[in-house]
Amino acid sequence: MQEINLIEAVRQAMYEEMDRDQSVFILGEDIGVRGGVFLATDGFLEAFGANRVIDTPISESAIAGVALGAATQGMRPIAEIEFADFIWPVFNQILGEAARLRYGTEGKLQAPLVLRAPYGGGIRGGLYHSQSPEAYFAHTPGLKVVAPSTPFDAKGLLKAAIRDNDPVIFLEHKKTYRLVKGNIPEEEYTLPIGKADVKIEGKDISLITYGLMLHHCVEASRSLKQENIEVEVIDLRTLRPIDQDTVMRSVMKTGKALIVHEDTLALGIGAEISAILSEHVFDSLDAPIKRLAGPEVPAMPFSPTLEDQFMVNTSDIVKALQDLASY
Repeated sequence: MQEINLIEAVRQAMYEEMDRDQSVFILGEDIGVRGGVFLATDGFLEAFGANRVIDTPISESAIAGVALGAATQGMRPIAEIEFADFIWPVFNQILGEAARLRYGTEGKLQAPLVLRAPYGGGIRGGLYHSQSPEAYFAHTPGLKVVAPSTPFDAKGLLKAAIRDNDPVIFLEHKKTYRLVKGNIPEEEYTLPIGKADVKIEGKDISLITYGLMLHHCVEASRSLKQENIEVEVIDLRTLRPIDQDTVMRSVMKTGKALIVHEDTLALGIGAEISAILSEHVFDSLDAPIKRLAGPEVPAMPFSPTLEDQFMVNTSDIVKALQDLASY
């Protein structure tokens, strides 16, 4: 085993896949000479050359369009959107075209592309470097949306995404890049897209989350052990498709559910999970399904004090779990 941080896990996954498969190439802003704004592609230009490591103009719509065109011709592009906040110009290429390609051509064409995007707050990025766009993409049939929380998951899921024959939105929380470390095996491995992971087992409350919030949820779960409250922590890992079986099985066991995410509350991932649980395991519930999420404001504030108020933290989760346990 080797201990690495999450950005190194992403880097290793891309490097290994490019080394394994000549059809894999990467494109995006500043990914070549500079090695990427987060250094995820540092050294790639020297290793693979300018034909496979392509610095693009500042045009997200062009990045996505070129990736889609290349994917239809048998290539496997990894397109980087420098910050998820800049992802909106790709909507037509990804939601309007890539997601519909296999369906619209009766399977004659595929779009095996990965769109990587660093997302989320907590880094003092303000309005234009802190957004969480996952719900927009998870709404769309034909797309797969992945949001890993740990280095092990990031590497295994990114390798699987690169090999997948459908378009995958791969969201990486910026604050986890160097903050979160973990052990990964020396040998090659992949993880299945669409499968959640039970990080901590418990019998009293199901705590369902993803991304940076996983780490706050794990802290909260461990804290409540002192109060004899056993919280089961589920990392969704994939937001489209959601692993309904794992989520429902957990809630059928515990009878209570708290869903936590950084994105704003209304019409988010938590709303979908809540609907799934209400529809399928209502008779197993011993308390109302609860959600804890970001406040209903248009974007992350720049002020450090206000950003701290926006971000869900461990104390918030502990309080919500205590309230739910009291039912």
